[in-house]
Amino acid sequence: MRVRYRREGLHEKGLAPDPVRQFARWFAEAAESGMHEPNAMVLATADTAGRPSARTVLLKGFDERGLVFFTNYRSRKGRDIDANPAVSLVFPWHAIARQVIVQGRAERTGRDETVAYFRTRPHGSQLGAWASEQSAVVASREELDGMYEELARRYPEGEDVPAPPHWGGYRVIPEEVEFWQGRENRLHDRLRYVRLGEGHWRVERLSP
Repeated sequence: MRVRYRREGLHEKGLAPDPVRQFARWFAEAAESGMHEPNAMVLATADTAGRPSARTVLLKGFDERGLVFFTNYRSRKGRDIDANPAVSLVFPWHAIARQVIVQGRAERTGRDETVAYFRTRPHGSQLGAWASEQSAVVASREELDGMYEELARRYPEGEDVPAPPHWGGYRVIPEEVEFWQGRENRLHDRLRYVRLGEGHWRVERLSP
């Protein structure tokens, strides 16, 4: 199951001066390509014993400060991050033969930012954040549905749902960002930004 890549290459002279602007370019092109959920990213964490875990989450915003996603702080990923903030993100844009890998550290967003985002979520998703004790064992689907229905009666459509205190955002502050472009003969382009200091980056080319 091999694919021959034929896309145009990625060259140092065409890169943006920082990874945020380069990511913005690629993210826009991924969205324009029509692929499903280009904001889906694999988040890898590790616990205090070094045991890794990975899952797909959705990017909800990015700027020069970092990349933001939201979750239950009591989930496995939340517990991992609180104990070990070193994380990795992967955007697997296979349809356009591209991949972005982010290495960095995660920190909680401010509560105001969490509440502002929570208010933009559909009503059902707001209720779901309360109904699900994410990553905890649940006895049955019926128990989960029952919790949701109870919340739906308490907070009917049109009524404000408060943001759960155990739910909120994380911002991943990048230390390294690699842009991978598929090329012919498995001689792919891999260009990596490495943070040198605030607003300063070094670009390295890696062997494929």
